[in-house]
Amino acid sequence: MDAKKIFRRSLTGFALAGLFCAGAWAQSGSSDLQQDNKDIRHDRRDIGNDRRDINRDARDIRNDRRDIAQDQQKLQQDIRTYGANSWQVKRDRADIRADRRDVRRDWNDVKSDRRDLSYDRKDVAKDKKDANSDARGLRHDRRDRRRDRRGL
Repeated sequence: MDAKKIFRRSLTGFALAGLFCAGAWAQSGSSDLQQDNKDIRHDRRDIGNDRRDINRDARDIRNDRRDIAQDQQKLQQDIRTYGANSWQVKRDRADIRADRRDVRRDWNDVKSDRRDLSYDRKDVAKDKKDANSDARGLRHDRRDRRRDRRGL
């Protein structure tokens, strides 16, 4: 065997090895694309759940504020009827404190849900970007394989 023949065969071997590696890499990219699409679906589901939680917490806040207003009216009525230091008035004040505590907790839940919603939206955007990048990589790999087969 002369040097030219050895060189030609090794160059052909390297070209085939590169082509096989590119094909294997392209195949792995397909699963990345599928995983990104699955992540997008899950993140959108999370966004829907966060929106539902926000709406529930807002409804709870409205109800608690209505309860506070009713308790304050009852407190004023009990003060007029029983006096400022009666056990009915003390119970009404405790109810108002508990309702205000519930409103604070619900507001904290709303803030937390809005933060989660923001994170989920960012995750969706990132997953879309990854999916587009993976799809673009697959297209480029297909184009490169076609060109390699044609000898371009």
